[in-house]
Order: sequence, then C-alpha cells, then structure tokens
Amino acid sequence: MFGRGFIFIFVFFASATLSAGGPNARIKTNLGDIIIQLEQERAPISVSNFLNYVRSGSYDGTIFHRVIPGFMVQGGGHYSNLSQAPEGALIYNEAANGLKNVRGTIAMARMNMIDSASRQFFINVSDNDFLDFQGGSSCTREQEKAQMAAQRKGMFKPSNCKSYGYAVFGRVIDGLDVIDSIEVVRTGSRQGMSDVPIKPVVIEKISILE
Repeated sequence: MFGRGFIFIFVFFASATLSAGGPNARIKTNLGDIIIQLEQERAPISVSNFLNYVRSGSYDGTIFHRVIPGFMVQGGGHYSNLSQAPEGALIYNEAANGLKNVRGTIAMARMNMIDSASRQFFINVSDNDFLDFQGGSSCTREQEKAQMAAQRKGMFKPSNCKSYGYAVFGRVIDGLDVIDSIEVVRTGSRQGMSDVPIKPVVIEKISILE
C-alpha cells in the first residue's frame, strides 16, 4: 500500500489525542487551502522529515496522485505528468506513537517494509483503524531483517509488514472541506497507476505558519 503507484472529530479517546503544540503548515492546492497542525512532540522524526521537504520547496508543484473515496488522499511524491519527485533517505516508522489514523489525520505513506517512508503522505478521509500500529504484531524489525536475509539467499520472500502500521504526524485543523472536494474528484488509471485524478489536484505550495 502507498507505494509509488502508493471526521476530523473534536473528541478523541485518550490514546488518540493529539496535543495542542507543534507548528502548523499550509498546503495550498488548486482546490483550496488545508491547514495542518503537526505533532512534533509525538512524531519528531516524521515531522522533521516533512518540514525538511517543505523548507526546500520540494513539495511545491507535486500532486495528490492517489485518491480513494472513503479511504484517503495521497500526495507529495509525483508531478502532474506522474514523474516521481526526488526522494531523500527512508525514515524510521513512528506508527507506535499512539496517534490513530482517524479522519482528518495526516500520516506517512510507505512501501511494505516497516521503515520505507520517505516523502509521500496521505490524509485519512475516514477512520482507518486497520492502518494503526498493531501491538504484538508478528511483523517486527528483527523478523523482517531475518526474512530479507533469507530472501537474499533465495529461501523465501519477506512477509508483508503493512500490519506494523502507518505513522500519523498531524491533523487537519482547517480545510476539511477541501479534503472532501479532493475525495470526490474523478479518477482513472494512467501510466500503470490507479486512482489518479483525471484533472490534477496540484499542491501549489506548502509553507510553515509561524
């Protein structure tokens, strides 16, 4: 999930509560602005990574390239022609930070490997608890390394580690109506990628709000 091709509610349960601190960011799109409150205290690696891309201007001109109604909208990794934006280093997966993939939260997209997120993110348009960290999961970093070592020896393929979870690092505090507009755009398949908006939803600029 969430590879290359990868309501807001006012009351959260204690385990899902997002703190009031942290910087905010504005995602300016051709359909309107989205304000994100970043959860720097509980997701420091993901937030720092996101802000590095923001400060470099690397997100500007990318698109929401994957839109699935009732699920999520994903962006930050491709341009309108679907060429891939330059990726930095892969980051540590902070899915075990206690933050939940509920409507209006923003999380790091990744491949099947636990620590495979780089620049792409997604915004949940529904409560997606199956994306949360699964405590006691059979898929751990240690097991994954062992499985990959075995694969290199031609023994078997590594297990799919989607169950480890996807790291939430903020939430939408303004602009959920824009997210709702993105969710219902017409989509199709292009260049081997599915769920791509027919008319590009462009991330014109992401800026930090001081």
